[in-house]
Amino acid sequence: MDRRQKKTRQAVYDAFTALLETKTYSNITVQEIIDRANIGRSTFYSHFETKDELLKALCSEIFDHVFAEDLTRETTHDFSSEEQDIKGEITHILYHLQDNGRYIKRILSCESSEMFMSYFKEYLEKVFRGELENVKTDIPKEYILNHMVCDFAETVRWWMTHNEYCPEDISRFFFSTTPFA
Repeated sequence: MDRRQKKTRQAVYDAFTALLETKTYSNITVQEIIDRANIGRSTFYSHFETKDELLKALCSEIFDHVFAEDLTRETTHDFSSEEQDIKGEITHILYHLQDNGRYIKRILSCESSEMFMSYFKEYLEKVFRGELENVKTDIPKEYILNHMVCDFAETVRWWMTHNEYCPEDISRFFFSTTPFA
């Protein structure tokens, strides 16, 4: 994707999330997004087939960065030089979620929050699945995986509305209730 396309996508994301502050997801029209982003209809449809595709793309963009395996120095945190265990990885994810909190809070406050949570859980499952290989238990691992993914996803949902806590605190809260603690 070239610079012009990235700029257009960002304008659409910004317009969409701004509209989510004032309207419900179902009441936002593609035309309103187009008008607010100051782009043409064909430009919008060259990037996204539907409004749902826009939401999915926004989630994917956030999560692809949040769940990136190559850790680099970030403006708000630096995990690039550390060997990552699951606790460090979760704390790193929480920092990225905090950095993207503006978008995430808006999405979680709309009626399509379950779509966001579904995408989020898909990414989380990959993180936790690898860790479960080393856990010795008589509890079915798929049950533990489901429990951890759902618990962490709901922890993030709660945190986005109680954001007086830092990522390290949320990580500590989460791991005090998991089999990895």
